[in-house]
Amino acid sequence: MEKQERTVIHLELNGGLHYYFGSLKALTLQFPKDMIGIEYSSLRNCGLSELKSYKNAKCIIRKGILKTVEGGRGKSKETND
Repeated sequence: MEKQERTVIHLELNGGLHYYFGSLKALTLQFPKDMIGIEYSSLRNCGLSELKSYKNAKCIIRKGILKTVEGGRGKSKETND
């Protein structure tokens, strides 16, 4: 089994709501500047990393790594005849 790593963006809105995205672009398409207080280009330039989150009066945005293991579900098995 091969390990895979994927980037995950965690958005925590004030009020305790949590959302997860595969990219900053996906996050900003769902939540525009007036909802999260920052636009896509500024968020890209803020240096978001696993060690550095972004925080303002409206939200906290974190970047993390989702670790997965490649599974065999849905794949056909090879047969040796």
